[in-house]
Amino acid sequence: MKQMIIHGGKPLKGDVWIGGAKNSTVALIPASILSRTPVTLEGVPRIADVDNLMDLLSEMDVKCDFHETTLRINPDDIKRSPLPAGKIKSLRASYYFMGALLGRFGKAVVGFPGGDDIGPRPIDQHIKGFEALGATVENENDQIIITAPKTGLRGAKIHLKMPSVGATMNIIMASVMAKGQTIIENAAKEPEIIDLATFLNNMGAVIRGAGTDVIRIEGVEELKAQTPHTIIPDRIEAGTYVALAACIGDGIRIHNIIEEHLDSYLAKVEEMGVVIDADEDSLYVYPAGDLKMVQVKTDVYPGFATDLQQPITPLLLTAKTGEGVVIDRIYPKRVGHIPELQKMGANIQVEDNIILVHPTHHLHGAHVSAGEIRAGACLMLAGLMADGETIISNAGNILRGYDRIEQKLRQLGAEVSVIDV
Repeated sequence: MKQMIIHGGKPLKGDVWIGGAKNSTVALIPASILSRTPVTLEGVPRIADVDNLMDLLSEMDVKCDFHETTLRINPDDIKRSPLPAGKIKSLRASYYFMGALLGRFGKAVVGFPGGDDIGPRPIDQHIKGFEALGATVENENDQIIITAPKTGLRGAKIHLKMPSVGATMNIIMASVMAKGQTIIENAAKEPEIIDLATFLNNMGAVIRGAGTDVIRIEGVEELKAQTPHTIIPDRIEAGTYVALAACIGDGIRIHNIIEEHLDSYLAKVEEMGVVIDADEDSLYVYPAGDLKMVQVKTDVYPGFATDLQQPITPLLLTAKTGEGVVIDRIYPKRVGHIPELQKMGANIQVEDNIILVHPTHHLHGAHVSAGEIRAGACLMLAGLMADGETIISNAGNILRGYDRIEQKLRQLGAEVSVIDV
């Protein structure tokens, strides 16, 4: 197990560069096996989820070479291998191999996915999409077995009951080589969907409407990578550093940002009174003055992202007056970080899955645990703000989602280390 040790209470300043989007990367890597030629991904973040996905590719004899931020994937010798439940349970995004394997081979045998414990995240919409394309889906020995008919998958009209990012991506991957047209209605509109569609279109897919609620896919015979694909910047990592800069920054510039991907989040941060200057691809966050409480309600994109409700919580604690409210309408049970913040002296409570935040004038170091990626980010920010030493157990969860986090924090002046225990 990994621990993050923070000696907090020190103002941070300087420049930080945002890595490629985790939520794109974990779909693009499985999607790479759809190509008949080697794939090059640039701007790949150094996170544990990438290492785990590379391990899964190795199970299928897919060769990978990861150097700095460039990942080369060669699926020439790929073999159809069941992906065992043990490795799959290390990350939720492993379920993208369902759509990728189904699209490439007409069959996928995948262990039930694991990942963050943030409440129910069913895959029924993924299954509904696969079945609409003609596949049969069975559960057997803790595995999902998805099989296309002998005549192959056929395009269909699929209406999602909610705009699920995972289901939208999985259906896209399964249908890019299906016969005929597939239409996904009530599709998710996140920037990561557009990134996946761009990647596949550059390999010869025909996908239109990504970024809207109706996506149309015309099936093609095969996909071949021609040029490297650069992954979009990580809007969640960027939002986390914005909160960090406002909490304890003495002037921080955040580089490699697509500002429009953060519109709803930045609007809420600025509503609190944080002053931000935007450049072409960077943001400068000024030292915060007196801030006011706000109400946060998460929503599907372009609303306030559920992955940013935890990183903004330490910032809410710094407000001088009033009561802040956080309501997560995507994952209402995503409140596991609150008892950990209370150990650090935070004046914060949960009532009926609604987070109530009160001004907290002092945080102190404590031994806390990161139950999942974004909870870990929240505790990391609180530790940087707190006096004394904070020890975060299960810090491997933070490393799953934040590119070179220890190095970046040190460059800003933080006293932080990650150790194995």
